Amino acid sequence: MFFFYNLLLLLAAQVVKILALFSPKMKLFVNGRKTVFQTLRNNIKPEDKTIWFHAASLGEYEQGLPVMEKIKTEFPDHKIVLSFFSPSGFEVRKNNTVADLTVYLPLDTPSNAKQWLKIVHPELVFFIKYEYWPNYLHELRKAQIKTYLISGIFREKQAFFKWYGSFYRNALKTFDFFFVQNESSKKLLQSIGYQNVKISGDTRFDRVVSILDRDNKLDFIEQFKNNTTTVVIGSSWPKDERLLVNYINQSNHDVKFIMAPHNIKAEQIAHLQSQLSKPTVLFSQKEHQKLSDFQVFIIDTIGILTKIYSYADIAYVGGGFGHPGVHNILEPATFGIPIVIGPHYTHFAEATALVHLEGCISISNQNELHDTFNHLIANDDIRHEKGHICGTFVQMNKGATEIILKHLCNEFKN
Repeated sequence: MFFFYNLLLLLAAQVVKILALFSPKMKLFVNGRKTVFQTLRNNIKPEDKTIWFHAASLGEYEQGLPVMEKIKTEFPDHKIVLSFFSPSGFEVRKNNTVADLTVYLPLDTPSNAKQWLKIVHPELVFFIKYEYWPNYLHELRKAQIKTYLISGIFREKQAFFKWYGSFYRNALKTFDFFFVQNESSKKLLQSIGYQNVKISGDTRFDRVVSILDRDNKLDFIEQFKNNTTTVVIGSSWPKDERLLVNYINQSNHDVKFIMAPHNIKAEQIAHLQSQLSKPTVLFSQKEHQKLSDFQVFIIDTIGILTKIYSYADIAYVGGGFGHPGVHNILEPATFGIPIVIGPHYTHFAEATALVHLEGCISISNQNELHDTFNHLIANDDIRHEKGHICGTFVQMNKGATEIILKHLCNEFKN
């Protein structure tokens, strides 16, 4: 089976090189891997002690971050090596401060896996949520390196649980322990013979709880808000924005809107601004402006949305009109804010739970958006009640990092 897997992988590598000629993202994917091994050799000495974390993309990085921070404290003499598979993760977090070295993960070929482990020689390995690369896992198992899955989540549709999935089931033998998010994931692993499983929950809750302890102050947002009820629209896509623009243009409420689109390309920002009839200012043009005079603030930069959520009275989180669905709702939830999302959210456990608890409201069309916003803006008590549900939900689900670290500490003491 390894023969056919590796053959398909080599063919896929050639296809990606062709796609890189036409796609900027694929170009980053290919070019970013060209110097990985040299970068590793330049930064890791044979005598160094290392711990390796692997994240598929940005979301997995956010889940692994609380554990990385704790591991860095518990193992101060070790270098943390962080790998990404996707450019959307690496390019955003390549300058993070928690890892000593951040690189792309070379493709899962036998030679790459052997070379990676020879240079990195990790004592501990953590895969975050998913991505099970058979050659890397095979080499880790051969080398008897302690390997863990954190914030894991499993579903019946995955190959592990199908009659044809023995190749992938065997890859799971590498993991010394599985820390999973929920009971269903634990039962699925147990159904194929894996008992080394513990429900730890989702480490993202620990990350967003820690946001409350940081300095979230932004003077320019305070100037814009000017003690006015404010709706923060995060990670919006064009399908979201069509409904939102209609509402903003028609709204007669004394309310302000901060829009942080998912895509901040200049032409898309210009198009969004041209659709708005209310006084609008861009982040990139905020200097020498009296921000309190504007009703809409478009954030055409990245990296500050989390802090902006701290100023929200209502949050709308985008992505829910596309697939796979809504973006991260935990960041606004941790600030105790009612959240509005689109109809596609069932792939995300936290969104499903908060909709069920009624802290988060799912809308499907213009009328529902209109009615929901009007209701939340006009009713302080309802707004505060739903916000309290969101904040409490986050607080009640924290603690996954502590469960993982406690297990690891007990294991190493023994």
